Amino acid sequence: MQFYKHYRTVKLIQKIFLAGYLAIVSLFFICGLGLIVLAAIETWAALNPIDDTSVRDRFVILLECIGLLTIAVAALELGQTVLEEEVQRSVNISAPTRVRRFLSRFLIVVVVSLSIECLIGVFQFIHGKPEFLPHAASIGIAAASILATWGLFIRMNVDAEKLEPHSMHEVQAEDKQVET
Repeated sequence: MQFYKHYRTVKLIQKIFLAGYLAIVSLFFICGLGLIVLAAIETWAALNPIDDTSVRDRFVILLECIGLLTIAVAALELGQTVLEEEVQRSVNISAPTRVRRFLSRFLIVVVVSLSIECLIGVFQFIHGKPEFLPHAASIGIAAASILATWGLFIRMNVDAEKLEPHSMHEVQAEDKQVET
């Protein structure tokens, strides 16, 4: 009797977590769509031929749109990652293989987003406000540092992958199941 009561409590907690993850995925999706809409509005403002905005101002607006879209992609990708890794998969993320995989997916989004933001900053500041170029460069250095550290992490985990080949096979089998 005690075991059954404990089992029901655990199942209830799992359902609460599932609801939380679904709420997070939904909010990531809504935020991503909102950023896309804002970028579309700003793009129209930048490209509107009736408006008498200078080319330089249009350029800055379009760069800001790229930034908005980059963040939208990050939001959508993170929502998709949470959906696939926490909702669609039946096994908990406690397995080291799954943790490395989740971390890798997250860091890809972060590194690409920071790299694009660095480029946007350089393009914005190189002609108008060169005193802010070190700020943009620091974003690039942060992205490069994260990428190098992530590479080192992956390299150091090769041995861990060899120690648990069954986990890799389970994850690959889940991948095929999630894709279908």
